[in-house]
Amino acid sequence: MVRFQAPDCDPREVALLAQRLQSSTALAQVLVRRGLSDPAMAQAFLDADETHSLDAFGGLHAAAQRVLEHARDGTRITIHGDYDVDGVCSTAILVRAMRRIGANVDWYLPDRADGYGLSLSTVKRLAERDTGLLVTADCGITSVEEVAAARALGIEVVVTDHHAPLSDGRLPDAQIVHPAIGDYPCAALCGAAVAHKLAQGVLQAAGRDARELDEDLDLVAMATIADVVSLRGENRTLARLGLRALAATAKQGVRALMTVARIDPSRVNERAVAFALGPRINAAGRLQRADAALELLLTEDPARAAQIARELDAINSERRHIEQAIRFQAQAQLDELASIAPRSAYVLAGEGWHPGVVGIVASRLAEHSRRPVVLISLDGERGRGSGRSIEGFDLLGGLRACSEHLLRYGGHSAAAGLEVESSCVPALAEALDAYAEQALLPEQLIEVERVDAIVKTSEIGMALAEELAMLAPFGRGNPVVSLMLEDATIANVRTMGEGKHARFTVSCGDAHAPAVAFGRGAQLGVAEGEPAQATFTLEVNEWNGVSEPRLVLRHAQPAPIEEATIDPCPIAGPPRSMQLLLPT
Repeated sequence: MVRFQAPDCDPREVALLAQRLQSSTALAQVLVRRGLSDPAMAQAFLDADETHSLDAFGGLHAAAQRVLEHARDGTRITIHGDYDVDGVCSTAILVRAMRRIGANVDWYLPDRADGYGLSLSTVKRLAERDTGLLVTADCGITSVEEVAAARALGIEVVVTDHHAPLSDGRLPDAQIVHPAIGDYPCAALCGAAVAHKLAQGVLQAAGRDARELDEDLDLVAMATIADVVSLRGENRTLARLGLRALAATAKQGVRALMTVARIDPSRVNERAVAFALGPRINAAGRLQRADAALELLLTEDPARAAQIARELDAINSERRHIEQAIRFQAQAQLDELASIAPRSAYVLAGEGWHPGVVGIVASRLAEHSRRPVVLISLDGERGRGSGRSIEGFDLLGGLRACSEHLLRYGGHSAAAGLEVESSCVPALAEALDAYAEQALLPEQLIEVERVDAIVKTSEIGMALAEELAMLAPFGRGNPVVSLMLEDATIANVRTMGEGKHARFTVSCGDAHAPAVAFGRGAQLGVAEGEPAQATFTLEVNEWNGVSEPRLVLRHAQPAPIEEATIDPCPIAGPPRSMQLLLPT
């Protein structure tokens, strides 16, 4: 089932906002429904220029000063990152900054076999190669024992991270740069943004202009989008500025990656990062080691950049094949469990499943089943897993409640990783299901189709498409705009893309607009000519040098039998919200 839901919308607020912003009623509806009815707040959101001083980041200046002192002393500084996009970009940002000030810097990226974060074995290896300062990037906040071991071996540690600390409140005995712990106004920074802030602090401490590092905002944007942090507040600013930097990047590796991904730099956006660039960077760490992705971001040799980009493209193709095979097996397990008894959460396990791919499959299954899903790759007596949640369920909290069955776990509310003994998997599955059953409300298990604005077909056009584009970049915390057309009819349905997609005409009264539907063939949810309620996104489609507005179908259902429909914003009377059920 899918439930249409349009939050309350006061027509007076919409009219006032449209007047103050000199905008369409549709855009004003979107802003009001997203809690931005105040004209000043709405304008600030559209401007996307929220930034905060480094002075507001508790612990940052002290950490930056220690880094600078080690750099001046010639100490070997090792940046310890992670194997995903955020971890690789974080490491690249700090390495580039250290090189800029002449530091003796190297790096270490774990692989999937090492597991997430800092390990005791890694600490010992770094001590043997004379690391004097260890700077973690996108990890380390839960590494209390590992940091203690490093200090015992004579290594000073600076932790830069954005993940949740241990539940008991213990923190590593180190200089910590963490937006939540440091009470930074934007607590939802990704790891690369945290690394960028520290890098700025180091340059400031060295008496240089922190704006020198603006050229690395392309890496910050890629990590911010790929790590699916909330695109509100300063994150929105960093993503927008970073996408502009990405379009003009001078980094040979990034440009080579855009070439193999067939991305036009002048048109790079959040979708290009999420579905083309990010997966190729991630692929190295998922199937092999992330060092190749890091080298890609650091190299200044065009030939080497092109070679690595081609390698990552090939690895990503291999990743897709592996993902498809695991998904088929995992879906069969899920279906079998669901046929026995409904579950509120699923823990699925398979021998030989690639640990670097299970997180992607978990995400797909969670989205499809509307249940939290954990996938575990079994290897003899132990297994490594990755889980993905649904909106409203704290997956990290769920794992914390099941910790007696786990060897190790970490992450955040939406995504987490774990290690478990194979014999404990059934108990973990039962415990997580029981926890989710108590924590989740029935309505959370039904997909909600948010409605941002209710419009007429006559309002659809290039002007509105370009106006709605001012809300970009879209992502978590700022989803793509969903427009509802009431009393619409669909006609002239024609399949395309070997039958996988469809193009059609949607009309309301005498107005018509072209539309497409992806991934559902000709099954649009309503019959041709049948009165329908449908939601769409509106985008500017560019093809062969021509730009035109295009509606992309999200969901459709037959219009209610009763005559009364829901006005975009009633002229009189109290505001109303809408909840309708749509069978799938």
